[in-house]
Amino acid sequence: MNASIDAVRVAGTPEGPVPVVVMTAEGADGVLPIFIGFEEANSIAHGLDAYDIGRPLTHDLLLDVMEELGGRIDRVEITEISEEGTYIADIHIEGPRSSVVVDARPSDSLALAARTNAPIEIAESVFERGRQAGEQFDDLADIREIGELVEEEP
Repeated sequence: MNASIDAVRVAGTPEGPVPVVVMTAEGADGVLPIFIGFEEANSIAHGLDAYDIGRPLTHDLLLDVMEELGGRIDRVEITEISEEGTYIADIHIEGPRSSVVVDARPSDSLALAARTNAPIEIAESVFERGRQAGEQFDDLADIREIGELVEEEP
């Protein structure tokens, strides 16, 4: 299924605030929420905004190295969900001599896709298993708003 990042938000949980990437898929109702860490959420948001902080973050550095070696990201795929609810992703890379598929966390895959506009795909079985109603994520704070609040504190 062709997919896109709809939002990067912060959900309140009994354990405290947790960032969530809200994914939509073409022609599908609902969303696929993927809960990730704050650093990864901020990196995805920076990639979506094409925000340059002056020095490369890890995902920027990885892309710089890949491009210097002649590679480019062809697409990312969220391929599986474990029994425990952990998502599994692959990064498809086109190189000068061959194509490779690299196992990766969905958060890293999405951070790279956000920086390159690479297509995102989600296995239909994964979307169906993790699908939730999108409305429950609409009122959550955007990760960028949380960052602004933290930066404004004395």
